[in-house]
Amino acid sequence: MSERRARPAARNSVKSVLRRALTTPQSPPAETAPPSPSSTAAEPPEVASVVQAALYRDGVRVSSPATLAETFRELREAPSGMAWIGLARPTEGELLSLAAEFDLHPLSVEDAMEAHQRPKLERYGDTLFVVLRAARYLDAPEEVDFGELHVFVGPDFVITVRHGAAPDLSAVRRRMEESPDLLKLGPEAVLYAILDAVVDGYAPVVAGVQNDIDEIETEVFRGDPEVSRRIYELSREMVEFQRATRPLVGMLHGLMAGFAKYETDEELQRYLRDVADHVTHTSERVDGFRQALTEILTVNATLVTQQQNAEMRALAEAGFEQNEEIKRISSWAAILFAPTLVGTIYGMNFRHMPELSWSFGYPFAIGLMGVICGGLYVIFKRRDWL
Repeated sequence: MSERRARPAARNSVKSVLRRALTTPQSPPAETAPPSPSSTAAEPPEVASVVQAALYRDGVRVSSPATLAETFRELREAPSGMAWIGLARPTEGELLSLAAEFDLHPLSVEDAMEAHQRPKLERYGDTLFVVLRAARYLDAPEEVDFGELHVFVGPDFVITVRHGAAPDLSAVRRRMEESPDLLKLGPEAVLYAILDAVVDGYAPVVAGVQNDIDEIETEVFRGDPEVSRRIYELSREMVEFQRATRPLVGMLHGLMAGFAKYETDEELQRYLRDVADHVTHTSERVDGFRQALTEILTVNATLVTQQQNAEMRALAEAGFEQNEEIKRISSWAAILFAPTLVGTIYGMNFRHMPELSWSFGYPFAIGLMGVICGGLYVIFKRRDWL
C-alpha cells in the first residue's frame, strides 16, 4: 500500500485530538458527512474562501478542484501527487477541516485563525508552519500596506492562508507552473518560491520609502509645518517593516542550517541563499531608514526650535521698539502737559486770584511754563527717553 493511502489509518488518534482541541459544536466536515441538504448548503462559503486549489504530479498540474472536499478526495486517490491550496481569510470550519485532513498542529491552526502573528518558522513533526509579513507600497496615499501570510508545508501539500491583499500568490503559482523542473522538487520548492515573492515585494516598498525620505528632507529644510506628522507616520511604518523583515533573517538561516539533515536539493539551497541575501540587504536598508528618520526628526526639531527662537527674538525686538516709541510719546506728552496745566489754572478767571492783578504775572506764567518744560526735557533726555 502506498504511503498516502496508509496515512489515514495511522493518524486517527491525532485527528481525534484535533477535533477535541479545535472543533466547536457544528456539523461534521463536508467530506465525511453523508449527503444532506445541510451539507450542501454549507459548501458555498468554502468555495468563496478557496482562492485556488490544484493537484500536481511531477511538476505538472493534473487537476483543479473547486472545493476542499474535492481536493482531499483527489489527493487520496493520487498518493504520489502534491496539493497546493490557496485560501484568503478562510472560515474557522475550513481551517478545522484542513487540520483534520493533514494532521496540522492545533497551535498552528489557532495562529492561522487569529492572524496578527510575528514572522516565525515552526516545525511540527513533518509539517512546517511559516508566518510571513508581506508589504506593498501604495502610491496614492504614499504609505506602506502590510499583509499576513501563513504557510503550511507538509510531505505532499502546501496550504497558504492569506490575511491581506499582499502578496500576489497567483503570480507565484504561474511562475512555478512554468518551471515544472523546479515544481517537481515538491512542497519545499513552493515554500522557497513564496519566500522569494514576499522578499521581492519588499523592493518596491524600499524604493517608495527612499523617495518619501528624500521628499521629507526637502520639506524639512523648506519649513513645511506638516512634515513632523509625516516623519512620525513613516517612522511607525518602518517599525512595522522592521518587524516584518528582521525575523526573516533568522528564519532563513534556520532553514539553511537544516539542508544536510533534511537532504534539501542543491538547486533549492542556492535558491534559498539568494533569498537570504535579499532579506539581509532589505533588513539593513530598513535599519538605515529608521536611523535616517530619527536623524531627520532631530534636525527638524532643531530647525523648528531655531525658527521659534527667531520668531521670539523678532517679537522681542518689535516689543522693544514699541516700548521706545511709547517712551518718546509719553515724554512729549508730559512736556506738553506742563504749559497746558499752567495755562488752564490761570485761565479759570476767578475774581480773587492773587496773580491776576500782578504786573509780572504774565511773564511769570510764561517763565514757569518754560522752566517746567525745559526741566522735563532734560530729565527725559538723560534717561534716553528722547
